[in-house]
Amino acid sequence: METIKGKVVIVTGAATLIGAAVAEEFKARGASVVLADIDTAGGQAVAERLGSAATFIETDVTQDVSIERCVSQTVQQYGGVDFLVNLACSYVDDGLNSSREDWHTTLGVNVVGTVMMTKACRPHMVQRGGGAIVNFSSISAKVAQTGRWLYPVSKAAIAQLTRNMALDLAADGIRVNSVSPGWTWSRIMNELTHGDRAKTDKVAAPFHMLGRVGDPKEVAQSVVFLCSAQASFITGADLPVDGGYSALGPEQGVPAIPLLCD
Repeated sequence: METIKGKVVIVTGAATLIGAAVAEEFKARGASVVLADIDTAGGQAVAERLGSAATFIETDVTQDVSIERCVSQTVQQYGGVDFLVNLACSYVDDGLNSSREDWHTTLGVNVVGTVMMTKACRPHMVQRGGGAIVNFSSISAKVAQTGRWLYPVSKAAIAQLTRNMALDLAADGIRVNSVSPGWTWSRIMNELTHGDRAKTDKVAAPFHMLGRVGDPKEVAQSVVFLCSAQASFITGADLPVDGGYSALGPEQGVPAIPLLCD
């Protein structure tokens, strides 16, 4: 993907395992990467690991001043913005028991934060002749999940937001797509299983055609593809990077009809 080389990308939520993988993939393709996150220690660690042409900027996507500082510093340091990856996310969710403040927090980060980052980056992308944006939706946007309301609703909103953004920004030469990851190896999975990836894959197997969770790198490669010239005629789309989760359906991989004969 030579078209990534020499470009500038901002990745929000870059201190997470998936965010770090996205940043690393862009860096490997020759892009300059700005890692935006509220996790200062985590973000700095990722930037140090990536080395030159990778910069961490502490960023709170719920604060417009913080967003503007991130974007202006990016432009000052690297000359512009070509790509934006909106990955920053709140996982606060207690279903029906969630408070009004919880709702405001989740939507403020997951949806409004995405909008405001896009708004701040847009004029700089226009100056560069266009660009690409990748938002993070989720498999959770499309199915009911017990005890979870805030996260799935916010991710469903992202899917619709992506379509609207793609339509309104097309005239600027800016393509907008989203990815919907399935279960992906993450910090919480690592902690809950004490690093037991085989156990994690076993639990995930019934829900994914490929019988395992995804790797952060697999999600990252899909994000980079959507920003590349190889995806030049793709916009307003959601790419399921989910190992077949969304296509499997409620019967999973188990023949249901024979159960009627028992």
